[in-house]
Amino acid sequence: MQAQWHVADATIMGTSVHVELWHPDVRTGKALVASVFDELRRIDRLMSPYKEASELSRINRDGGQHTVKVSAELVSLIRQSQRISELTHGAFDITFASVGFAYDYRSATRPDRGRLDALHSGIDYRNLITDATASTVSLGRPGVKIDLGGIAKGYAVERSIGLLQQHGIGHALVTAGGDTRVLGDRRGRPWLVGVRHPRARSKLITRLPLDNEAISTSGDYERFFEEDGVRYHHIINPRTGDSARQVQSVTVVGPDATQTDGLSTSVFVMGVERGLALIDSLNGYETIIVDRHGELHYSQGLEAR
Repeated sequence: MQAQWHVADATIMGTSVHVELWHPDVRTGKALVASVFDELRRIDRLMSPYKEASELSRINRDGGQHTVKVSAELVSLIRQSQRISELTHGAFDITFASVGFAYDYRSATRPDRGRLDALHSGIDYRNLITDATASTVSLGRPGVKIDLGGIAKGYAVERSIGLLQQHGIGHALVTAGGDTRVLGDRRGRPWLVGVRHPRARSKLITRLPLDNEAISTSGDYERFFEEDGVRYHHIINPRTGDSARQVQSVTVVGPDATQTDGLSTSVFVMGVERGLALIDSLNGYETIIVDRHGELHYSQGLEAR
């Protein structure tokens, strides 16, 4: 690899992060890679549900009793999440955490029917009350919890690319888990980003050429366990409080990683027919869906290619 390509990996936000960028100066290139890692760690400190001191944890802890003062950045992302909820008629809903916290995929435990029914009433994005002017968030009822796991990594890679643009970088890639954002091309040729086969870790279902685009994949294979032949995984259907099972994976391509992240989760919950209809209605976004039988489905723009 040429010396001007600066490449590094880290584990941040509970996932693998990969950065590549082009800069002719070695010291500056390394410093910019480090700045991306710093930005991802900053967002993790702000939005992680697993860090007690994060702003998101404060909302979950106190938001049912009173309004919680948080950063304008967090309020903005929560409001963007609510707009995706409205767009998808509730298929995307960050209050899924009202039930989601009761699943433990490492120990293969899940809530019984009685507890699930009791917790499920907390899932409703309309329970979130935000005030952008005051920069506050409150939860409309006790028991509501939020988790930005379906959008925060996409937001983080989008922010990272924006940071690199501010420093004059024209060619870069940032990946965090299933979310990737590329800046420019790979100096004369497109970036090739692979889409993992949902049932074979070492295989790809396709590689997509990208230029100034984002790509996000949501799958049922990252955090899951099986019980009596049923797969329980982390993508919760807000309508049921149970794992969504109409598809195995969804990949969305588009101009903004925050949106592709939220949309890939949404389409996973919506299933093939409704998911394709949603993506086909959005300018600049495309999708590949692997249904529960392993069959591939493409949005209209990708079919045309």
